[in-house]
Amino acid sequence: MWWTITDPYWLAAALTVLDFAIRIIALGVVPGNRRPTTAMAWLLCIFFLPVPGIILFLLFGSPRLSEQRVERQTLINRRVRDNTRELEANSSSFLGPDWLMSAVELNRRLGSLPSLDGNKVELQRDYEQSIREMTEAVRAAKHYVHVEFYIMSYDSVTRDFFAALRDAAARGVSVRLLFDHIGTLRVKGYRQLLRELNSSQVEWHPMLPIQPLRGHWRRPDLRNHRKILVVDGVLGFTGSQNLVEPGYRKPGNHKLGRKWVELMCRLEGPVVDELNVVFATDWNMETDENLERELSLYEWTYEPGDVTCQVVPSGPGFTTENNLRLFTSLIYSASERISITSPYFVPDDSLLYAITTAAQRGVQVELFVSERGDQLLVDHAQRSYYEVLLEAGIRIWQYPAPLVLHAKHFTVDNDVAVLGSSNMDMRSFSLNLEVSMMMYGGDIVEKMRRIEDTYRALSKELVLDEWRNRPVWQRYVDNVARLTATLQ
Repeated sequence: MWWTITDPYWLAAALTVLDFAIRIIALGVVPGNRRPTTAMAWLLCIFFLPVPGIILFLLFGSPRLSEQRVERQTLINRRVRDNTRELEANSSSFLGPDWLMSAVELNRRLGSLPSLDGNKVELQRDYEQSIREMTEAVRAAKHYVHVEFYIMSYDSVTRDFFAALRDAAARGVSVRLLFDHIGTLRVKGYRQLLRELNSSQVEWHPMLPIQPLRGHWRRPDLRNHRKILVVDGVLGFTGSQNLVEPGYRKPGNHKLGRKWVELMCRLEGPVVDELNVVFATDWNMETDENLERELSLYEWTYEPGDVTCQVVPSGPGFTTENNLRLFTSLIYSASERISITSPYFVPDDSLLYAITTAAQRGVQVELFVSERGDQLLVDHAQRSYYEVLLEAGIRIWQYPAPLVLHAKHFTVDNDVAVLGSSNMDMRSFSLNLEVSMMMYGGDIVEKMRRIEDTYRALSKELVLDEWRNRPVWQRYVDNVARLTATLQ
């Protein structure tokens, strides 16, 4: 035979065939059920680096959870809808504009939870005070405590909170705790946290664990990004803050004076029940334990306030990108003013068109972001959108470094406010499990406006001419980072 398997010409021919085969197959596979921009980014990656590109695509290309989890989420959604039909019939008497009622119906159809009157909402900007309030709530618990946060750390700021959990469990309170496996694992002191939890009677589980030896495997960068605390079903907390000291236990952050600026809310009223439903859903996903009967969900009667609230869960378990659809719907409905606060603003085309169209039709639109982000690629990807936003007439306010404005909320006209864990980026729309809360009525929008006013007073406005004159190399890096942001 004139050739052998080690013949360099044969190897070159085989590699060439493999190279073309990967590219041709990718053309027909990658675009399936993906945004065109996402598909194009993956195809570019595969065409430039066929073998590494296809390996990365196999690891990170699918934003879906396992079929089993998706099916379970669908069943839970159906059960929640059935169990809340009576609540829905008597849910809200608020007479808002038609577009707001349309958003309520959208949320109900996508996330299954109704809007509910009679809630008391207190906003909390002070980082450590927020943790102290959650600690006091746990200390007063009589029946159960549900804790679900993306990141947890046992440190100088959270130590009292975990001590309160330990004491509550010791006196017979049922304490259940969930944290994102990879999100928490990456923070210094993970083993210390596990020792603290294991030495207590707290029942805890990691969410979306990556544990191949135990049969737990999925796309590695899927995250449960929710932040929820529910005490006895009567008191709830949600927002943007994680359970960790404000510098995230990083010496570099401490040296720079970098701290996270958050916004949390303390809730009383029927909406606490909806947060509990989201927690119970995630608990069921990780443990197969159904908490509905034990918690007496869907039976709320006490109404301590005048704010109407609706919880909107979203994430890979849903196929409808609930948060993105809500955000774009509200933005398109605005007639006067939109104020958006998002630490990571990397919109897909639909959100970008919604916000720029709003500005172009005369709506006053402003965006609050950090002067310097904490994630290099995301920060540069975000900056790649500034020019088109400024050209559309959107005012961009940069919160002063070294602080990181990590709060996630927005207001539309004088009618509605949205607060939660969701950023306005493609990761939060497709890869993260998030929880958002739409609020209207009472003085909730006025309260949010006052917080936005404090941001504006501290921030520096970005000017279009100055931004256009930034160095060419910065523009280049921004555009490359923008491309990588779509690889989902």
